[in-house]
Amino acid sequence: MTDLKFEELLEAGCHFGHLKRKWNPKMAPYIFKEHNGIHVIDLQKTIAKADEAAAALKQIAKSGKKVLFVATKKQAKDVVADMVKDIDMPFVTERWPGGMLTNFSTIRKAVKKMNALDQMMHDKDFNNISKRERLQVQRERAKLDKNLGSIADLTRLPSALFIIDINKEHIAVAEARRLNIPTFAIVDTNCNPDLIDFPIPANDDASKSIAAILKHMVEAIQEGLNERMLDKENNVEEEPETDEVENNNEESKGEGRDEARPRRPRRKSAPANNQ
Repeated sequence: MTDLKFEELLEAGCHFGHLKRKWNPKMAPYIFKEHNGIHVIDLQKTIAKADEAAAALKQIAKSGKKVLFVATKKQAKDVVADMVKDIDMPFVTERWPGGMLTNFSTIRKAVKKMNALDQMMHDKDFNNISKRERLQVQRERAKLDKNLGSIADLTRLPSALFIIDINKEHIAVAEARRLNIPTFAIVDTNCNPDLIDFPIPANDDASKSIAAILKHMVEAIQEGLNERMLDKENNVEEEPETDEVENNNEESKGEGRDEARPRRPRRKSAPANNQ
C-alpha cells in the first residue's frame, strides 16, 4: 500500500472546500484557512485520517468481511464502479434502495427474484412464450440488475460502509448508524463529521479528489485480502505436519505403555469333578 502524498492530494484538488456560508461548524478542526470566501481543507489532517481509515479497512478485509461502497452522485459513480470491481466488493452507484440495511430480507427476496428470472431466460421454453411477455421479463430483469446487480452476491449485512457525500447519502448513513455498522466517508466542509466513525476530510465533488482517496482505500483492502490468502495457505501447509507429529506421539505412547506394563499370566481353569 503506497502512502498518500501531500503533492498528490494538492494536485487532485482535495483541499478545496465549499463556500464559507455553506460550511458546517463541526468541520472547523479540519479547515486550514479561508481564501476568497472558500474554505481550504488541511491536507495534513486528511492524510492522517485517510491512513487511519485505510488501516481499519485492511483489518476488515483481512477478516474476510465485506465493505459496501455507496456513491450515487454523478462525479463518483463511475470512479467507484471501476475501482471497486477489482477487489470484488459490493457497491451501490445507481440509487440507494430505502431499507437496504434495515429491511435486508426484502432486498434478498428481490435478488432471488432476479436469479429466478435468469433461470427463466435461460430455459429452452422461454422462446415459446409470446414476444410481449419476453420483453416484460427482460425489462424487469434489466431494472433489477441496474439497482441490485452489484449486491447480488451480498448474502449478509456488510461489516462496513464507505460513503461519498454523506449529505446526499443521508439515508444510508442513518441505516448504518441504526444497525451500528461502522461508517467510512469522504466529508466535505458542508458535512457533519460526527455522523461518521472514520471521516476523511476532502473534496467530495471532484472526481480526481474522490479517485485519489479511493485508490488509497482500495489498495488497503487488497493488501488485507492478500494477507488473508497467505494466512490460509500457511495454515493448510502446517496442518498435515501437526497431524503426523500427533500420530507419532500416540504410537510412541502406546508402545511405551505396552512395554512398561507386565502381562498377567493366564489363569488355568480348575479340572471338573466327575461325579
